[in-house]
Amino acid sequence: MKRVRINTGKIGLVFKRGDYQRVIEAGTHWLSFGEMVYVYDMSQAFHPTQNLNLFLRDEKLREALIIVEVSDNEIALKYDDGNFQSVLKPGRYAFWKGVVDYSFIKIDLSKVEIDEGIGREVLSRPLMLPFIRAYSVASHEKGILFIDGKFERILEKGEYLFWKNSIPVMVLKADMRQLQMEVSGQEILTKDKAALRVNFSAQYKVVDIEKALVDNKDFERQLYVLMQLALREFIGTLKLDELLEKKEEVADYVLQSVKGKAAELGVKVGASGIRDIILPGEMKEIMNHVLVAEKKAQANVITRREETASTRSLLNTAKLMEDNPMLFKLKEMEYTEKIAEKINSISLSGGNVVDQLRDIFAR
Repeated sequence: MKRVRINTGKIGLVFKRGDYQRVIEAGTHWLSFGEMVYVYDMSQAFHPTQNLNLFLRDEKLREALIIVEVSDNEIALKYDDGNFQSVLKPGRYAFWKGVVDYSFIKIDLSKVEIDEGIGREVLSRPLMLPFIRAYSVASHEKGILFIDGKFERILEKGEYLFWKNSIPVMVLKADMRQLQMEVSGQEILTKDKAALRVNFSAQYKVVDIEKALVDNKDFERQLYVLMQLALREFIGTLKLDELLEKKEEVADYVLQSVKGKAAELGVKVGASGIRDIILPGEMKEIMNHVLVAEKKAQANVITRREETASTRSLLNTAKLMEDNPMLFKLKEMEYTEKIAEKINSISLSGGNVVDQLRDIFAR
């Protein structure tokens, strides 16, 4: 006979010649010849040395265990005293009753949506990462959820978690802010066959993400083509001079032309306009010559106008001096003073000039 003691929180399994015999709980026990005992910590999982079914034939042992069976396409979340501890993959597990309060949540991984009421703090744990698909929608975005290739719903800003399995999950996102589109380098012929290059810009905003991403493919490219065609259509009806004069009207035409079609794309077009009109080298040179000629003509007109005004003023002055000898003498003295200001010294020979100057100032 052999006496063994099982401490509190422990449990013993008695074997004889390798075969399981019975379970013994905390306390003192006697073992017969050939028997031996394996002591297990009841706060830990039970890992049998043989097939678990052999032990479960003992009703007493079966009552002391919690058996958890996890099927294929399932996992189980194990909680110890209410705290998440581990993830159980497919298989059969046994835990001792009495010391730790175990609880389990089974997860069906054949589903996509997480609807088991599991807190986000648990789902974000490193142990859960192999089983979770995460998608983020920023504050300036909206998203569309596709499950198995089918449109499911629109996602607002936030973090979204789904179970990872063989079912494909995809999230398409669109920027909901005011955006800028550049229609650059458009080579267009005007009505008078003038070749030029136009840069056009427009603001737009996605207002219906379902139309933009589900009902249409590459909505931004389609919007670009709509603006391009409207721009070409309008400029092709104008001569070069008319285009330069009506440049502001181009934006209004393009906006009205694409407004309805843009709504079908889920987009609203805002402010727009021509940014640049670039002429080819020869055309630019001709335009410069025309501009120079126009400016010269304007300068000549102004010069002639000033000359006419000056002549008219001189004529009026002459008439006044003719009627008033004193005014003539004052004008004569004014010009003499101006001459004297510009001359430092005067050398004269002969008396006629001196006599004339003396006569002028004497009077």
